Amino acid sequence: MLLEDAIASLQIHEVPGKATQMRAYHKVERAYWGLTNPVIDNQARHWRQKLPLDERLLLAAELWESNAHEARICAAKLLTQARIRPDDIEAWGLIQSWLPDVDCPVIADHLCSAGHRRLNSDPSRVQDVEAWTQSLHVWTRCAALAITLPWTKHRNPKPHNLAIREQALGWAARYTEDQNTLIQKAVGSWVFELSRKDPERAAVFLAEHGTKMRSFARKDASRLLP
Repeated sequence: MLLEDAIASLQIHEVPGKATQMRAYHKVERAYWGLTNPVIDNQARHWRQKLPLDERLLLAAELWESNAHEARICAAKLLTQARIRPDDIEAWGLIQSWLPDVDCPVIADHLCSAGHRRLNSDPSRVQDVEAWTQSLHVWTRCAALAITLPWTKHRNPKPHNLAIREQALGWAARYTEDQNTLIQKAVGSWVFELSRKDPERAAVFLAEHGTKMRSFARKDASRLLP
């Protein structure tokens, strides 16, 4: 599929005036097309069903490179599914290659949503994610926690899931030394989500590392704790 055709099929759904609102809200200088999330969802789903994997990967790469806000979200959604056949090696590679370009929370969330499915399909990739924690790019460091967020949601995790949870908690512990607002927010959110299913472990983390967290992050993390 030609990139121009793909863009045209998205832009036809522009909501007048929405692009200006989005630019003001996101505060990142790039093209905005004024599309709603359901439009992007529906188009990405259509392409996932219609296009063979090699064409879909190429389209995702080209949409991302266009740097338009909705295009990057759509690129991530093209890779957001539980199983990619015959294999998802190239998809995982694309997701990792895009990380250094991330510069806003909405795009980061969509990329990590695609990424956690690839991590879930091959948990050994957590070692790739470990390397992200050493990145100089703050969004990449945040992504290491965001992509492992689903591992906070098991009430009775199996040993391999518990291992990933504890590995991520190790990253979060190191992150408490970093006073960057985005990093602190990522730690607070991760520990808060953990407290929903395992309040005891969340409380232990805060007892050990909470004093190094900024007050807003510590407060966010402990909302459900006594």
